[in-house]
Parts: sequence; structure tokens; C-alpha cells
Amino acid sequence: MSRLVYITGASSGIGQALALQYARAGWRLALVARRTTELQNWAQAQGLRPENCAIYGADVCDIEAITGAGRACIAAQGLPDVVIANAGISIGIDSAIYEDLAVMQSVYATNNLGLAATFQPFIEAMRQRGSGALVGIASVAGIRGLPGHAAYCSSKAAVISYCESLRGECRPFGVKVVTIAPGYIDTPLTRENRYSMPFLMQPEAFAARAFAAIEAGAAFRVIPWQMGWVARLLRLLPNSLFDRLLAGRPRKHRQGS
Repeated sequence: MSRLVYITGASSGIGQALALQYARAGWRLALVARRTTELQNWAQAQGLRPENCAIYGADVCDIEAITGAGRACIAAQGLPDVVIANAGISIGIDSAIYEDLAVMQSVYATNNLGLAATFQPFIEAMRQRGSGALVGIASVAGIRGLPGHAAYCSSKAAVISYCESLRGECRPFGVKVVTIAPGYIDTPLTRENRYSMPFLMQPEAFAARAFAAIEAGAAFRVIPWQMGWVARLLRLLPNSLFDRLLAGRPRKHRQGS
């Protein structure tokens, strides 16, 4: 039987591109999204047969729903070989505005707690089997904080640290934890950005490189590689220079703006 990949946030953008990449490589798919009708229509348009592509409806913010989707996948299709926690949101905030605290809470609920809840049903079963890969989709934005982007940057920094912790916990059992940090990818999340996006990449190209990194068992990979050098430079910049570099940079859109 062909290998199985489980992907959240599969109805658009990076998640959809990853699903197609794995399907073309001959994998069976377990796809999770809130918009199941849209995802089913896409799967049919791609010629994905129901015996090779199962769709589960769940919001990663709903812990019972997303862990339930994982348990349903195991019961119906077996334990996946790869689990990709891809679902995420990006919304600008201003911490001086009271209402934006709720936005920040929503970002954390999706990008952090949702990621952990996505992995939870599979961790112990993979440890007992002695194989598998848990893949967290982080971001280059998790390397340094960007003005107006505090919720997203801090959430993705947490993804990087969380996956690093989980990697140490799972390594003795033969389970890999892979962190993928995309740069700017042409998706609905990025198309409303008001600032320049160097090395903008198409989702299909990103998916091909992410697939290779996951297959290689990379602990941490920035895609595209050019943004990897940008990330290294950002880590090294002193705060005073970093602040001057970002002075006047347009901020991320706030919710409703």
C-alpha cells in the first residue's frame, strides 16, 4: 500500500500545492480543511479518487474537532507516514488597540495550539511504530519581529521553538520532526501585503522543495534558499541597525482594514 500523508489547511495555497505534490508522487492523501465542499471540488477536478484521497472537515482552532479528525484518519486510512501541520493565519495587529488582543488570541489559537493539536493524535502511535515525520510550517517571519506583524511573527517563532522541542522528544523513538520556514509564497495570505516581497515563490515550486526536504528528514529548512541567507543576516544584525532598516516599512493589514 502506498504511503499516506495528512495535511491541514489543504483547501488553498501551500496546503493545496503540497497535496498535489504528494498525489503526483503516488502517495495517498488525508486532507483537512474547514471548507470541505471547496476541497472536494478541487480534488475531483484533479482526478483524485476517493480511495486515494479522504477529506476531513475540521477547524484547527477547535481542539476536539482537529484531534478527532486525526483519530478518524487513523481509523479509516491507517497511521500516516507524514503529518503536515500547515493551517495558519496572518493578520496585522496594533497592540495599543484593545480589540486587537482578540485577533492575537485567534492567531495563536490557529498557528500554535492548532499545530500542537494537529500532531497530538499521531505522536504516540508513531513512537510505538518507530517511524514517521511530523512537519511544522513556520515562516522566515519567525526569525525577527516585524512592525505591525507582532502576532504572526511571534506565533511563527513559537512554531520553530515548539518543533525543536518536539524533535528532541521524538528522536529517540525514530520519529522525525521537520520545520519548514517559507519565505514569501504567492498565496491568498500574501497577496494583500503592502510591502515588497523579495524572492516571491509560486506554491508549486515551494511544494516540490518542501517535499524533498521532508523526504530527506531535514530538521530545519528555509525555502527558497535565498531567504535562508536573509534569515541568517537578520539573526546577526544588531538591534539598532535592524530598527533603522525597517523604519517606515508599511505595516501588515489589521483585521477589517
